[in-house]
Amino acid sequence: MGASAHLKTHTPKQSHQTPSPLTSKRRKRRDTAAAAAAAAAPPPSSPDVVSSDAAPWCCAPLSSPPPPTPTPPPHRALPLPPPLDSDPMEAAAANTAPSYPACAPPYPSSYSKFNSALNAGLLNPMSPPPTRSSPTLFDMMANEHDYHPRSVAAAAAAAAAAPPPPPPPLPQLRAESRQAQLQERVAELLGSRSPGSQFNDPESSDVRLTLASKDGLAVCLSVHRHILVAHSRFFAAKLSDRWSRQQRALPHVVEISDCDDVEVYIETLRLMYCKDLRRRLMKEDVAKVLGILKVSAAIVFDAGVLSCLEYLEAAPWAEDEDEKVASLLTQLRLESSGAGEVLKRVSLEAGPSSAADEASGNGGAGEEILVRLLHVVLEGKDEKARREMKGLVSKMLRESNGVAAPPSSSSASGGDLSKDSLYAACDGCLRLLRHHFLRAAAAPAPPVASSDPSDTAQIARQADNLHWMLDILVDRQIADHFLTTWAAEAELAELHPKVPAIHRFEVSRVTARLFVGVGKGQILASKEARCLLLKTWLEPFYEDFGWMRRACKGLDRHLVEDGLANTILTLPLAMQQEILLAWFDRFLNSGEDCPNIQRGFEVWWRRAFWRRNGEPEPPPQLSITAVSENSC
Repeated sequence: MGASAHLKTHTPKQSHQTPSPLTSKRRKRRDTAAAAAAAAAPPPSSPDVVSSDAAPWCCAPLSSPPPPTPTPPPHRALPLPPPLDSDPMEAAAANTAPSYPACAPPYPSSYSKFNSALNAGLLNPMSPPPTRSSPTLFDMMANEHDYHPRSVAAAAAAAAAAPPPPPPPLPQLRAESRQAQLQERVAELLGSRSPGSQFNDPESSDVRLTLASKDGLAVCLSVHRHILVAHSRFFAAKLSDRWSRQQRALPHVVEISDCDDVEVYIETLRLMYCKDLRRRLMKEDVAKVLGILKVSAAIVFDAGVLSCLEYLEAAPWAEDEDEKVASLLTQLRLESSGAGEVLKRVSLEAGPSSAADEASGNGGAGEEILVRLLHVVLEGKDEKARREMKGLVSKMLRESNGVAAPPSSSSASGGDLSKDSLYAACDGCLRLLRHHFLRAAAAPAPPVASSDPSDTAQIARQADNLHWMLDILVDRQIADHFLTTWAAEAELAELHPKVPAIHRFEVSRVTARLFVGVGKGQILASKEARCLLLKTWLEPFYEDFGWMRRACKGLDRHLVEDGLANTILTLPLAMQQEILLAWFDRFLNSGEDCPNIQRGFEVWWRRAFWRRNGEPEPPPQLSITAVSENSC
């Protein structure tokens, strides 16, 4: 043949006759030959249908071409050799089945066999694809990973579903961590021996000391008997000459069990080898020195106890360490004078005069100091410093009130102010306010220009002092007597309009604080005292409300308005009506310069009229029936 092959296409005539037996035998021989050729030939890169004149049965009619079959990607896999007892068609299908990439889903095995047989010329292209039958042994071997995936997946699922081993309990982990940290610190402590020191020197030592803690840690030290006996009366009694003669073998073995803190015990024994104990303790903190002091007192290490007390007397402490120091020194009951010097830093010794004052009902030294601080704040001249010290003294009084005598008590315990002391300070401020208010009101007009500036300044100062003292009384729940006193100041209220509002509005702040206290239930005063308070100070309060709202930056207007409304609502309905109707007229004419107590007005209206229209529900009647078994 030439360089190019010629493809001949033959269209067979359609015949409806039944094929003869001879034709069937020829077809079988051709099928066998074609299968053998297909098995021996390498798989084609692309499926091609080739026909010849001798094989007219494999060509499709020209009028209806067969549908194109999907062309698999080319592959380089070697054909598998067919088994000895395999069917030729299955062998051709197995050798000609294309291999697909791992990412593309493979075609079903039945269609792969059909396309391979079609390419080999063993099937009619117009015949339908074979149905999927049961897999053969060869299919099962070739697709073994498809038939046994569940075993691997089941094993992985079982491994994932198996619960992990339970972790050790948290307390055990913490104990192990603390044990490891303690061992590291002890090893570092034993390894930091200074040159020339005989502490923990196994060559020159004659005592093998074992320290065992309560948590199971045991540390062995190499120490010297003569040093322990010279510094500790405990070791002097235990390691006597008689005991030394009995222990013939060297080094002597000594064990101390149930140590509270092995690390502190080692530090204490290490101090016995130091010449300057005070200098050595300067590197430690208060907590470590307290531990060394406790061990030194237990083994009667007098030089260690004295050095620890000297350190504690001179070193600064944190505030939370005061109680620890006082508690330990009280527990040890040391007889040395150094312990007393240390305790003076955390406790006051009660003298004869203070004890007599407490026995007579007067306050002790603590109250005397608080009264002095209170008057210093009330009479201070620098306003900024006064504001800061007011906050400090208020905090001190709140703290002392938590551990002091009950608020109703007239006397105070050690570090608190009594009710009498507080009201004595209030009376002093009130007397000064009346004095300067009277002088400012008696000055000829215009009062601003002719009055003494010191009078107007003192009015604001004393009013501010009263406001601060009232906060302290309210906090201690003893402000009811102050409300009665303030409500009775009719003379001061009459002088109020004669003083300019710029100087007098601080006085109305005291009235506003009383309204808030009554309205919030912080001051429980009698009905007469509440009525007198509103009768005396409500009109001056209305006059100064505009100035308070503009000049007082920290004034909570809504809080004051709610307090006034609730104070009015604590009165009988007739008095509520009189006060609220007068407020209604004033508010319509003053606007923002008058407090807005509309909520209280609405409550009064509903109480007075809405609830009268409905018949009140009769109170439930209680019936008591007595039953006696012996009744006639």
